[in-house]
Amino acid sequence: MPATTLDPVSPQAPPAGHQPALPGDGTSSGTRPRLSVLLAGPRGFCAGVDRAIKIVEEAIRRYGAPVYVRHEIVHNRFVVETLERQGAVFVEELDEVPDDAPVVFSAHGVPKSVPGEAERRKLFYLDATCPLVSKVHREAEHHFARGRHILLIGHAGHPEVVGTMGQLPAGAVTLVEDAEGARTVSVPPSMPLAFITQTTLSVDDTADIVAALRARFPGVHAPAKEDICYATTNRQAAVKAIAPRAALMIVVGAPNSSNSLRLVEVAERAGCPRAVMVQRGRELDPAIADGLAVIGITAGASAPEVLVEEVLARLAERFVLAIEEVVVAEERITFKLPAALNPA
Repeated sequence: MPATTLDPVSPQAPPAGHQPALPGDGTSSGTRPRLSVLLAGPRGFCAGVDRAIKIVEEAIRRYGAPVYVRHEIVHNRFVVETLERQGAVFVEELDEVPDDAPVVFSAHGVPKSVPGEAERRKLFYLDATCPLVSKVHREAEHHFARGRHILLIGHAGHPEVVGTMGQLPAGAVTLVEDAEGARTVSVPPSMPLAFITQTTLSVDDTADIVAALRARFPGVHAPAKEDICYATTNRQAAVKAIAPRAALMIVVGAPNSSNSLRLVEVAERAGCPRAVMVQRGRELDPAIADGLAVIGITAGASAPEVLVEEVLARLAERFVLAIEEVVVAEERITFKLPAALNPA
């Protein structure tokens, strides 16, 4: 299926029960073997990703091209390239943005120094940070205001971690990447502690890290509500439901997408003999499923549904597909656009 079927890119994944139309459906199977496909539900775009993409699209519509975007708006090259065709220009830092151009901050969040620099230069900016990431930022500020040292569970160098640590002065947050780190991390003496987490982590890994922190620091303050976002949790739950039934799990996502990488790991840990990631249908050799009766397919939260359809179409070149959707949760969450983009 041609990539141009998703331009613009803002629609979320279809509702539960959606069966993608495939080339050759209803025609003679010839010598193609049958392959059962368990399609994860939910999969693909979450509300935060959908909102971030709509912010860029609406900014281009309202203010005209080019609209600059600091870093990838979400971790998916197809999405980025589609927005570039519409007039988005992606840059690494604000010094690449002209003074008279609007700029959008990515869904992963940014350190406070970034909007501070934009305001110093009097740039017009729109913040596309996912509201669930912003919630973690506010938690960090809350703990800091109460004199607590903060332990951030997350992956070093990930934009969300950089943005969260950048909400507070240097030294106020210590990163903990795994359970071993939780058992050995150095903390300031005589300071109360609190922990927060990156929103796109493995649910199971994070539980192990939290258990290690609680064992070592019984009085550590926890988030009032789970920091790992609903979309990450739901997509991992769907993979866990499919993994014991499938001989192969295909994850549609990007190698720099934390939530997509976690889906590969979760599939293998949940009993699937093999899990692979692909970014586009053309990357997939359908022979990977030769001799298999059942496979699973899911997509990371920044992967649009058209890419899942590409993978299914690629498999349909070699197999007669019997698709079953495995739904573990219904997602109806939406997030409002920034006030600057609301209709007058």
